[in-house]
Amino acid sequence: MVLSRFWLIIFISSIVFVVVSLFLGNSYTIDFILNGKKDDPVLISEKYLNQVPVFIKDSIEKAKDQTLIVNKDTLNADTTYVYKSKTVKIYSGVQKADGLLPTCKNTLLDLIIPLVAYLAFFCGLMQLLIDSGAPEKLARKLSPVFSKIFPTIPKNHESISYMTLNFAANFLGLDSAATPFGLKAMQSLQEINPEKDKASDAQIMFLCLHAAGLTLIPTSIIGYRAAENASNPADVMLPCIITSFIGTIAAFLIVGIKQKINFKSASLVIALVTLIAAITGLLFYVNHLDLIGKNFFTSNLSGLMLVAIIAFTLLFSFFHEKKFTDKETTIFDSFVSGANNGLQTGIKIFPYVLGMLVAISFFRNSGLFEIISNGISFIFSNIGVSKQITDSLPVAMLRPFSSGGSRGFMIDSMKMFGPDSFTGRLSCIFQCSAETTFYVIAVYFGSINVKNTRYTLSTMLLVDLVCVVTAILVAGWFF
Repeated sequence: MVLSRFWLIIFISSIVFVVVSLFLGNSYTIDFILNGKKDDPVLISEKYLNQVPVFIKDSIEKAKDQTLIVNKDTLNADTTYVYKSKTVKIYSGVQKADGLLPTCKNTLLDLIIPLVAYLAFFCGLMQLLIDSGAPEKLARKLSPVFSKIFPTIPKNHESISYMTLNFAANFLGLDSAATPFGLKAMQSLQEINPEKDKASDAQIMFLCLHAAGLTLIPTSIIGYRAAENASNPADVMLPCIITSFIGTIAAFLIVGIKQKINFKSASLVIALVTLIAAITGLLFYVNHLDLIGKNFFTSNLSGLMLVAIIAFTLLFSFFHEKKFTDKETTIFDSFVSGANNGLQTGIKIFPYVLGMLVAISFFRNSGLFEIISNGISFIFSNIGVSKQITDSLPVAMLRPFSSGGSRGFMIDSMKMFGPDSFTGRLSCIFQCSAETTFYVIAVYFGSINVKNTRYTLSTMLLVDLVCVVTAILVAGWFF
């Protein structure tokens, strides 16, 4: 219900803002909101040739293509005068995101089709794990801890295995593997959910922990920093780990208090201490590596772990081939069956993802998001918050809505202020330490047709806020 109302609010408010701006003369056209593409120039006016300044008229008439670019500035978009069909079209600024129709197209071609491919492959692997009996073995080992975190899940339930694989994939930065494991976990939890259209306590806890995004190897962030010629692309790795870890703990505490979980459980305390010790050990190890060592470690660990997961699944299935025979199937046929389920899941979540991304696209292109963002930055700057921080806030604000949009702001901040500046580094930590909240809710609950998400959205947004505050403090400490 909350997500539905929020979706309506951002969609309707954006439409009203666009229409009002058009009639007040603040914008010249709304066509770009419907048909434009990201980074395309925006049409702001149209005049006859004799209405533009004389020097511009002369320059246009002399130009071969009858196009003139003025206001050349490395920090701002150029203003372009294009003479065509007896009028001069004036463009200034660039479009913040794809328009409504291109978003519909790109959601299918650039997001859903690749996602379906990932789902098909990893769901095929998961089917091998299921048929080989691996989930039961893993669930038995982890049940003492998971029973404290998820008290409503039956002992040794298969969902424990899927959640573990999802957390592990997120931990290693394996997004392509994390989503299929997470969807399978949600489907498994839905089987024991007494109210099918309402999110269960276990589903809320799982999704909030997933969205907190505890990350060990922020490979994509390091890659973007390397592309911008950062002196040490991996120098944000430790701040990213610390920030995402604190966000995960915050998610666990917030949901745990709501669900009245016993935090004094011995098994829970031991698991938490072990996790903290492992992360601390890793931090010390990586911190003592030189630049080449850090680059080698971060670029290879995630890839090796993904290969290890695939190899383990295939070998475990081979050594337990008898179980496949007992089920009157083969290892390959089992993989194909799982891949087919992944394909169906991808098709099922498409409308949910489409609806959310189109609303976000409209929201960004309307200019309403920019006004809100600038307003918040202005307020923070007037209460003494450093400009270095306020310059990076657009990344934090957009991250819950759009990974691509916040990534664009992150790259822009590194280009504008430098990858080794405080603003550039803080933007990278913001990007790494939070999740695309609305996208995640749409995908995960959409895959199981849950309409009432209860307090999931408010909790995830609160965790996002905790991650933002933590990122600022950690960045100030490190840099």
